[in-house]
Amino acid sequence: MSKTIKLALVSALEDLTKDNFDKFCHQLLDRREAPRVKRNKVESKSRLEIADVLVSHFTEEGALRVTVALLKAIGCRNEAEELGEVNVQVSVSDTSKQSKDFVEKHRGQLIQRVSNIALILDELLDKEVIQQETYTRIRALSTSQEKMRELYSGPLQASAACKKIFYDSLLENEKPLVKELSEKD
Repeated sequence: MSKTIKLALVSALEDLTKDNFDKFCHQLLDRREAPRVKRNKVESKSRLEIADVLVSHFTEEGALRVTVALLKAIGCRNEAEELGEVNVQVSVSDTSKQSKDFVEKHRGQLIQRVSNIALILDELLDKEVIQQETYTRIRALSTSQEKMRELYSGPLQASAACKKIFYDSLLENEKPLVKELSEKD
């Protein structure tokens, strides 16, 4: 039976020595990317509570990604690799369909309301969902809505994998919007 992402996070954190767990918490607080985690959410918390904080701040999939990055940053490569394997087992089947469905279902709202399109385009370029030529063409459009329509009419039609990467970028850059639209489902 496969683990849930949250159980995998708890297990990985429980495997850390006290010293490494302290380093992990310190790195979590030092993250510069949004959303930031407040000190009172981390200090004097158990491993289970930290897993809850990770999931509540970043979603399960985002928590997994952040945890793997932090484990690597503190030199716990084996733990990071083990957790990365859970990511492959759990999220490939479940979240690919979820992200594809979300991106298709909320097309109209996303076109109208996504505001951090520049950050999303940067990520799509970095992850080779779009090429430099497409990136430049979309960036040249004048409104966010035009840019989003262009994304939907081209790159996002390519595959479920492209939609998954786009969805992950939305989670990272438009979390309140994604949360609001998800709650309407």
